[in-house]
Amino acid sequence: MAAAGVAPVRERFIASKERFHAYLKANGELGGQGGDKEEEEEEEASSEQSEPPAKRGRLDVQGQDGESPGEPEDGEKEPEDREKEPEDREKEPVERKRARGQNKSRPCMKPNHYEKSRLCPSVTQGCEEKCYFGPRCRFLHDVGEYMAAKPPDLGHSCVLFETFGKCPYGVTCRFAKAHLGDGHQNMVNTELAKQWEGKSLVRNSLSKDLQHQLRKKKFTFKKADEYLRSLAKPHHNDRRGGKAPGHSAEGEEVSNSTTPEDGLEETSECPVLPEGGDPKAALVQSPHPTENEGGCPTKTAGTVTDEDIVKLRSCEKKKLEIQGKLYLAPLTTCGNLPFRRICKRFGADVTCGEMAVCTNLLQGQSSEWALLKRHHTEDIFGVQLEGAFPDTMTKCAELLNQTIDVDFVDINVGCPIDLVYKKGGGCALMTRSNKFEQIVRGMNSVLDVPLTVKIRTGVQEKMNVAHKIIPKIREWGASMVTLHGRSREQRYTRVADWDYIAECAKIASPMPLFGNGDILSYEDANQAMQTGVSGIMIARGALIKPWLFTEIKEQRHWDISSSERFDILRDFTNYGLEHWGSDTQGVEKTRKFLLEWLSFLCRYIPVGLLEHLPQKINERPPYYIGRDYLETLMASQNVDDWIKISELLLGPVPTNFTFLPKHKANSYR
Repeated sequence: MAAAGVAPVRERFIASKERFHAYLKANGELGGQGGDKEEEEEEEASSEQSEPPAKRGRLDVQGQDGESPGEPEDGEKEPEDREKEPEDREKEPVERKRARGQNKSRPCMKPNHYEKSRLCPSVTQGCEEKCYFGPRCRFLHDVGEYMAAKPPDLGHSCVLFETFGKCPYGVTCRFAKAHLGDGHQNMVNTELAKQWEGKSLVRNSLSKDLQHQLRKKKFTFKKADEYLRSLAKPHHNDRRGGKAPGHSAEGEEVSNSTTPEDGLEETSECPVLPEGGDPKAALVQSPHPTENEGGCPTKTAGTVTDEDIVKLRSCEKKKLEIQGKLYLAPLTTCGNLPFRRICKRFGADVTCGEMAVCTNLLQGQSSEWALLKRHHTEDIFGVQLEGAFPDTMTKCAELLNQTIDVDFVDINVGCPIDLVYKKGGGCALMTRSNKFEQIVRGMNSVLDVPLTVKIRTGVQEKMNVAHKIIPKIREWGASMVTLHGRSREQRYTRVADWDYIAECAKIASPMPLFGNGDILSYEDANQAMQTGVSGIMIARGALIKPWLFTEIKEQRHWDISSSERFDILRDFTNYGLEHWGSDTQGVEKTRKFLLEWLSFLCRYIPVGLLEHLPQKINERPPYYIGRDYLETLMASQNVDDWIKISELLLGPVPTNFTFLPKHKANSYR
């Protein structure tokens, strides 16, 4: 009989921690566990160092503030620094650092740590004479010198060359043997390359021209500015601001950028041509200006339309028809494009990019724009934005409406971490109804696609407020709401409150409401749909077993073998090499995200090992020895074993390689 809070694994598979690690150390030979006691103690000590403390959460202890380790569900990010409990401060010296979860002191390996001599991209692309830096370039231009210092290849077949007929990374590819000819010349399979010529597999990339406009603040926000000017006008009703706690300076952003006099003067002038003097660019950025008082007429080329004068009514907007579909939640760090491709293959209907911070997008940050990329297989795709103020959120919505291809835009009002909450974003918007309304109405006014909102039950535990906010969200113009059945204080502990979700689904009608929380089997999904929700969002369940979508659609438990699971990991690495690159930098980026995912995959317990079905998401897996060595290796919560799995797929790790998972992957209470 399993202890409370522990998953019910059959007795014959249960093992002690020492026996489990000894089995893995002996590479699956049970006889190898009988070493002397000192060896066992040494193994135990090494596992203590390698296993993140977050993986050893106790069931009966909870922090004084009611919070506990969290996970990257629905685009929510982990806190940078968790404050220690008072009793921990007394017991532990100040110098000791807690190596758990995400924190500022996390070891981070940068490209120059594992690749000292890098080849200039101009050489790889065959245009060495066009190197932008010329003699000042700090990268190598001698291919022979680079090849002498290059690490050995990781395999004999390159996924990019085999798929597309050409590897753009040339000699820098870590699988270059597959496509290098005499004199280190990059070979091309012409017949295969022609099949992909002109086809765009990934959309929503940030162009250099757009990045330049954003950085120089030359991008015009016509609709957003118009809406923000309307907010600045005096109204007869009381306009209380609802400032973010401890963030009054940023709270003045709206009034500073939308002063009535300043705003009107800007729009009354003729549009200024961007640098370079291209008149077409000006027409695109500032379409069809009207001849107002003090203004000047502008001649337009082509057909004259009224699309920028007459706003779309809500009934004319594109509808979001996803009722009854399986929605993969936006998952910070782990919900990257290669992972979404895996989930699409297993039956996910709707996908959403990772949470993107609107201010970073408006600044043209490449790393933030990378979160918006969409693979061509993602037929229903949205992006999730996080922000605290109407001006930045409305401008960001208009920016995305003009520049990327999405089916909906989601507002993150569920992020519980202090980093976001203290700035007035995430869950804090549930307590700032005035700003919340301005954000929803503003974004809805500038978007041509549906706007959705993701919320929690409330901020404080046992003080639910979602039922009061949902009717307002419907009135403000949102097309759909997704409700996570926990409060901010709960984070991911205890079970999600599906009774409350059912109550909110009735209140939300006729607006669709999706429920989210604790779905790890088709039985969980069936019970959730019986509450009256329009559909379900799956987050941690997809990280633990991405084939969950197949199980729900086929209404069965899939006793997936370790070899099948390893094939899924192999596909992920191939997708990662395709997305991030097959050079050393791309390989190590793929490894990093693979290891982050493995910190969740290790929680899966094979169906054939369970005493009774189904496995529950908040039940802690005990130590067990699987039906083969690979199955046992995949069950390990030891970082060194995750690295060993990555080496089976991506070759040896670089010298002095370190890894600590970004997210705390337990929350078993």
